[in-house]
Amino acid sequence: MNLRRDVFQAIADPTRRAILFLLTTQSLTAGIIASNFDTARPTVSKHLQILTECELVKQEQQGREIYYHLNLDKMKEIADFIEPFRKLWDDRFNKLEQVMKNYKPN
Repeated sequence: MNLRRDVFQAIADPTRRAILFLLTTQSLTAGIIASNFDTARPTVSKHLQILTECELVKQEQQGREIYYHLNLDKMKEIADFIEPFRKLWDDRFNKLEQVMKNYKPN
């Protein structure tokens, strides 16, 4: 069964978000990534597979090792999609803050 992966389903998982965070500073092998978690390496490999299928990470062969790194273009695409929602909530919280500043209890 071939499941169509959704990028937002992928980042909904806390382990996958942690993997993405690990990859923010450098490319890492699956083994190094797995060493940061208390789960079996095949579990981390499955997370990496999902992130790769969603194009959030890319694989790069270096000798015998496969290194994973962020796909910055895809991450920017997600950030661009989320930006209007962030602005909406910022505006709402700013309005609420103003209401609270002007509120005078009886």
